[in-house]
Formats: sequence, structure tokens, C-alpha cells
Amino acid sequence: MSAELVTVTIDDRELQVPKGTGMVEAALSAGIEIPVFCYEPRLGAAVGACRMCLCEVEGMPKLQAACTMTAQDGLILRTAQTSKEAAAGQDAVLEFILLNHPLDCPDCDKGGECPLQDLTFRWGPGNTRMRFPKRTFDKPIPISPLIGLDRERCILCYRCTRFSELVAEDGQLVAVNRGAQSLIATFEDEPYRAPFSGNVIELCPVGALTSTTYRFRARPWEIQNVPTVCGLCPVGCNVWATTREGKVARVLSRNHAEVDAGWICDKGRFAYEHLRADDRIRRPLKRIRRRGFEPVSWDEALDEAERGLREAGGSVVVALSGSETVEQATAIARLVQEGLGSRTAFLPESFHPALGSFRAPLSAIRDADVCLVVGDHPVVERAPIVDLWLRQARRDGAEVITIHPAGSVPVAPGSAASICAALPAANPPRELRSSARSLKRAERVALIWSQDDSAGGAHIAALAEGLGGKAAVYFLPRTPNGRGVSVAWGEAAEPPEGEIGALIVSGDEVGSDPRVRELAERARFVLTTAMFESELTLWAHLVVPGTSYLERDGTFVNLEGRPQRLRRSVAPPAEDDELVFFAGLAGRFGVEVDPWPVHLPEEHAPLPPAETERAAAPTRAVRARKREGRGLELVRYRGLFSGPAVERVPELQFQRAFAEVEISAADARERGIAGGDSVRVSSNGTSKTLTARLNRRLLAGVVRIEDEHAEGLASRVEVTRA
Repeated sequence: MSAELVTVTIDDRELQVPKGTGMVEAALSAGIEIPVFCYEPRLGAAVGACRMCLCEVEGMPKLQAACTMTAQDGLILRTAQTSKEAAAGQDAVLEFILLNHPLDCPDCDKGGECPLQDLTFRWGPGNTRMRFPKRTFDKPIPISPLIGLDRERCILCYRCTRFSELVAEDGQLVAVNRGAQSLIATFEDEPYRAPFSGNVIELCPVGALTSTTYRFRARPWEIQNVPTVCGLCPVGCNVWATTREGKVARVLSRNHAEVDAGWICDKGRFAYEHLRADDRIRRPLKRIRRRGFEPVSWDEALDEAERGLREAGGSVVVALSGSETVEQATAIARLVQEGLGSRTAFLPESFHPALGSFRAPLSAIRDADVCLVVGDHPVVERAPIVDLWLRQARRDGAEVITIHPAGSVPVAPGSAASICAALPAANPPRELRSSARSLKRAERVALIWSQDDSAGGAHIAALAEGLGGKAAVYFLPRTPNGRGVSVAWGEAAEPPEGEIGALIVSGDEVGSDPRVRELAERARFVLTTAMFESELTLWAHLVVPGTSYLERDGTFVNLEGRPQRLRRSVAPPAEDDELVFFAGLAGRFGVEVDPWPVHLPEEHAPLPPAETERAAAPTRAVRARKREGRGLELVRYRGLFSGPAVERVPELQFQRAFAEVEISAADARERGIAGGDSVRVSSNGTSKTLTARLNRRLLAGVVRIEDEHAEGLASRVEVTRA
């Protein structure tokens, strides 16, 4: 059903636009600019705070803020280009904004990219009548280790506070005082600690909120912006990588309306600093004695890798991290499968083939009537932008149902998917009846599956099938390109018992997995690609320098199944990258592999058609654990601000998970524990002292701890006061 068209007149030009269209957009469709500062459609309804968009509207006695008006039939509007009254109003607004604004554009980080600067040149009076000293404040005020605030530059557009309140819903950035004394501040002057805090830097139309990691590092006329994709989580946010003198200086969002809506998390925005880490591996390293390495040339590294793989006699295992490009994973797969005759692999993800039939853009979550979130792992920790889509869906009227140990429908760990399979039944269990009614009434359903459980994927697929085709399914992988890597490898065999001839470990992330370390102990030859020194590189016989997603060309496949183009922003510090190395190594075994990516996806290509058949990677399923035994059941999850990249960025350390144990109110009361108490969490001879955080929605008998603080703990733990 098409929208009703209405006729409006802007600057004596008649336009036909859909009824309800914002007048700023309506004017823009005719090539007429209405200048704005506070207006940003992604922040919700306009508030008319800055008054820069004042226009003359026929039939109204005073100038009106055009951003707050929508297209109605017969509306006649004149902008500053044709109305002297509107021009005088805009001059007055700009004069008022600049009353105390410092004219330090050459020093300001926003200089050259500043809407206030641009609009003052285009619309301003060109001089000032004010001859008194301007008001000043201490600067910069660190509202977090990542963001600095210059209060004298603030024009009180409230974009930042509206983002905090209405989009991220963290409520940490607020306006205090009133009138001329109004200031932007954090709640209770605490650091702005939230996953999406960095977005306020881009939203700020002046230089009031700036990045501490970019401050005074570059000017707009000496930088290049490279369009690429973030490679730190499975969402695949589109970003600009700003480079200066061959180094990444910052990362900005690059709006993809179907994927990220122009938002990125702080990990994607600030973790680029890991590229300059002191412990970066810059040359191939060959073991010369039990715990010693020496740098070698790339040709010598190829010789050593060839020797180790030939001596393996076909007994080769590959451990893939899920951070490889599709091209890199394909090169490794062809080397091992065609050149060495092995299909044994430790794959990062397991995808049920039926889930490919229910694909949809991430933006479809916003339009759903019911969003069903299933699985033990917090969505914001795995795929943060999905959490923003869910929040927008709730604001737009959708019902968000969460089924996990701390959900609106609390269930035992590992059981959510199997329980949800009963939702389409005629007589579901009592605790699911309300949810079943909501799903039955809904016309559009979004199913978000957030857990490592290949068996659970079958239940989610059955649920989607039972909903009669009105559901879109989003599986949230743990790794950035786990979906693409698994498809590139294909069918995989389980690692054998006993001695292994050779182990190829690709990427830093997989090296922290105890199962991979166990494989390394059994291997006669270990080849590792890694950016940084780690416990696993100590097991290696040959270490090849790894690269970051910002140093690669290739393809990433996001959680929707959308292939996206990764562009090299800066050159890696090593002579070559992993793709070149594995292509050269494959050539020594008679397998021809391109040392560069070909057939890369187009920018902003549409989501490919839904897949109906694809083999699932047969990894070990994580099954629902039985509830027998003493103690509390431990649910572990991987935190967003974890991993080698974050660990090497000092400014991001405050965002990392606190050493906390999440415990239900009932279990805490039984043990005499209050929120904030130090508690001892122990199992199998391992003991850790953590801070208790009470969660009144968490199921009794369950505790949750972030992976970083749960190392060595078994599946059942005892929690006592320290």
C-alpha cells in the first residue's frame, strides 16, 4: 500500500511527497538545504533545540523550526534563501551560538569537518557585535579515558544526551543545570562506561566531544578515509579507517542502513591501537632450541613449513580462529585438503544448514512484532549492534521475549533452544503460553539465537518452521567470520587421538582455547600465524606474522550471511601477509592458489538469496548440562571487551568486564551475600575471589562469570563469602 501523497510548497516550488515526511527531508529532495545542528533522524523525534532550521511558514505568526514539522497538504514554507525573516532568524541563532564559542578552529580537532564552521561560512553574518571576553571552562574534561569534553564549544544541541537516553539507553550522559548554566555531564560524574559511548563523538556537530586517542593527531587535509568493514565481531559494521602517514589514526562509522544504521561499538572504534603494540610479531620466527626462536626470511619460513608438513605424512590438523578472510581460509583449506590429503580441522563455529532458509537483514529486527532472544550468552557481548536493533524494536512497540537463565522466561542453562521448540505446539508448557500467544498473533518475528550449540540450531530451525515462514533467524557466532570460514572449509573430520604429525594454528584468538593447546602438545610440528606472542606461540616450531583486519583485502561474511568487502587500510609491518604465505606454501605441494583476493563483493551489495542446503561443520555440541550435584551451575560467556586487540589498548581497559560473579538474589540471600561483597568462587581445587553482583532475574542455582575471570573453574562451583 503506497503512502498518501500531499502537495507542499518550499521556496515557491511545489513538491509532492508522502504525507508525514519531515520538512528537512522534503526540502532536500528538491535540492533545497535547511541547515540543522540538533536534527538527527536516527535519534528519534526532532526536539528543535538549536533553532538553526528556522523558516517562515504561511499562516503562522512566528518563525518555525522546520525539523519539527512534517509534510501536510497545502503547507507553504520559505527558507532563508527566499525569506528575509528566516534569514534574519538564522543570523540571530548563529550569533547566539557563537556568543561564547571559541574561535579556535585551527586548533580544534573538528576544524575542517565541522558543521558549525561550514554553516557559519555559508549562512552566518560574517562579523560579530560582541566585544566582551568569552566564557571559558577547564578543558578537556575527561568524561572517560576515551572521550574528552570541551564545554566552551558545546552548543547544547543535546545529540549526545539523546543518544545516551534514547538509542543506547545507558542513561549516563545528561544535561545538568538550566538556562545559561546548562552543561553536559556524566551521571554522578562517573566515567561514561558503556559499549557504544564513542558514537557521541561523531554525533557532536562541533568540537565539544573529541576522541582522546585521535586528539591533535591529524588534520582533515592530511588524512585518507578508507571504506572497509570492522572485523572484531560477527555484525560486520561498515566503517571508515582514517589513515595518516601509513598508520590508522581513527575509525569512524559508515552508515549501512540494513546492517548497523551508522552505529559502531567502542571495541570497533578504538581497538585499532593494537596495530602498534610493542609485542607485535614482525618477522617469521623459527625455533632453534627448546624455548628459543630466531628471525628468518620468508623463503626460509616456507622451507621450514614445507619440511614440517611433509614429515607429518598426511597427519595434519588445522585450527581456524574465525578471523580469517574467506580467501585466507580457502587457501589453507586447499593446501591441507588437496595438497596434504587431510580434512581434519578445529572449526570456529557450527551452523545448522536449515537456518540458512530464514535469513533477513538485521534491520528487519526493528520491524518485527515479536523479538525472541534465545540462548545463554548476552547479545551485547557477542554482537553489540544486534542489541541496539532490539532496543529500537522495543521502542517501536515490539515485544521482546528473552529465554535464558536471566531472561523474562528463566530456564536452565543450555536448555533454552529445546524448550523453545515447543512454542508452536497446540498446548505448550505453562511458562511458555504467554510467549506462544504473542508469537501466534505476530505477523513478523525475529529469532535471535545466542549460544554455541549445534544441536540447538535444529530446535531453532524447527521453531522457525513452525511459525509458518514469518520468522527471520539470526545466529550470533562467537567469531567475526566464523560463518565464512566454515563454508570455505566445508566438511571437517574430528582430530584423532594420540600423536599428530602437524598442527596449523591460524590466528591469535584460537590460541587461547585449551583444546587447541592440547592439540599442540600432541603435535610433532606446530605452525602458527599470530600477531602477538602468546602461550601458544611458545609451542610453535614456526611462527608466521599475522595481520589485522585493517591490514587485509578480502571477504568477510557477517551473521546475516552477507559477504562484505574488507579493504586494506594500511600495510602490515611484515613483508607479506598470511594469504601470500599459504599460497606460496600450497604451490610447493602442487596446489595453485591466488596470492591475492579475487571476485570481491560489491560495496553495499544486497543480502544474497537464502540458502536451503549447506553442510554444518560437525564440531562437538555443547549439550544442556544436568542439574545434579552440589554447588551452582556456571554459565561462562566471552565478553565484548576481551581478546588480544583490546588487551593492548590502554584506553579501553576501563571497559573490560569487572571481576564479578553474577548470582541470583535467592542464592545470595541463602549464603548471606550482599551486592558488592567479595566472594570466593571455587571448584576442583581452583579458587577465585570475585565481587558479587545480584541479578534478581537470574535463575536460582545458576551463576554467570565472564570467561576472563572463570579460567580453571568447572561447570559447577561453590560460592561463599570471602
